[in-house]
Amino acid sequence: MATAKIQKTIARQQEKISEGQFYEAHQQLRVIASRYVKSENWDAAIDLLYGGALALLKAGQGGSGGDLGMFLIDVLGKGGKGVGSGEQSKLLTILRAFPPREPTKKRFVTEMINWSSKVGEHPLGDPELHHVAGSIFAEECEPYEAERHLALGTKDSPEQLAKCEYEWYTQDDSHTAALYAARAVFPYLLVGNLRSANKAHLIFTSRLNSGNKSVSVQEVSSKSSDMRVYPVLPLLNFLGLLLLAVQRGSSDLYKQLAKHYAPHVKEVGVWDDALNQIGEMYFGIRIPRQGNPLFDMMGSMMGFGGGSPKPKPKKAEVAPPPPADVD
Repeated sequence: MATAKIQKTIARQQEKISEGQFYEAHQQLRVIASRYVKSENWDAAIDLLYGGALALLKAGQGGSGGDLGMFLIDVLGKGGKGVGSGEQSKLLTILRAFPPREPTKKRFVTEMINWSSKVGEHPLGDPELHHVAGSIFAEECEPYEAERHLALGTKDSPEQLAKCEYEWYTQDDSHTAALYAARAVFPYLLVGNLRSANKAHLIFTSRLNSGNKSVSVQEVSSKSSDMRVYPVLPLLNFLGLLLLAVQRGSSDLYKQLAKHYAPHVKEVGVWDDALNQIGEMYFGIRIPRQGNPLFDMMGSMMGFGGGSPKPKPKKAEVAPPPPADVD
C-alpha cells in the first residue's frame, strides 16, 4: 500500500498528466523514483513507478508509461523482490493498461518474463505472466507473440492458443487446417507437455467440426482410444495419430506414421525439424545436431530468434492434398 507521501506525489503528477504535460510528469516521476532507488527505499520506488506508469498508460502514453513500467521491473530486480502475488499483480495491471499494439509493450513483456525467470522457480519465466501476456497478444491478433508465451503458460493456455490458431486459420483456405493445428500442438510437445498438446488439438478440431461444415469428419472408436478422421485432411489425421503414438510411447507406431505420411509432410516443408526433435524426445530416435535443437526449434516455430526466418503472418502456403479414401 502506497504511503500518503507517495500518493500525494502521484496525485500531483496526475494533475500534470490531465493537463497534457506528459513529458514533465514522466521526467519528474523518474527523478523522484531514482532518489528512492539511490537511498534503497525499494517499496517507495515501486509504488511511485507503479502509480505513475498506470497514470500515463491510461492517458494513452504508451511510450512513457512503458518506460516507467520497465523501470519498475529493474527496481524489483535490484530490490530483491520475488515473484509474489503483489509484484505479479502490479505487473499484470500495467500490462493490461497498455494501448493495443503499443510497441513498448513487447519490450515490457520481455523484461517482465526475464525478471521472473531470474527470481522465480521457473527458468523459462512465470507461467501466469506468460499466460496473460499470450492471451493479450492473441486478442490483438498477434499470433507469433501469442504462441511464444502461451506455449509456456498455465493449464488454461492451450484453449487460448487453439482459439488463436483457429481464428488465424479462418483467414486461410480450408485445406490448410493442419498447418494451424500444428502450431498449437508442436510447441507443447517440444516442451514436454503432452496434456496441453492433446487439449489444444481437441479444441482446435472441435472448432473445425462446428465452424467448417465443408470439412467431412468420421468418428473412429476402439477399446483403447477414439479418433476423428478427416478423409481429405491427411495431415490433420497425422497430428492425431502422432499424439496417440506419444501417449503410448510407441516408436514403431511413430516410424509407421512417418513413413506413411512422408509425402504429405514433405509437401509442407517446415515440419521436419520439429518432428525430428519429437522423435528423439519421445521415441529415442537420435538425430545429429549442433547447438541446442529445442531452443532452435522453438525459435523457428514461434519467432524466438534463431532457426529459419519467421514467415509473414498471413497465409501458411501448401497445395491442396489429393482426395483420399481413408488416411
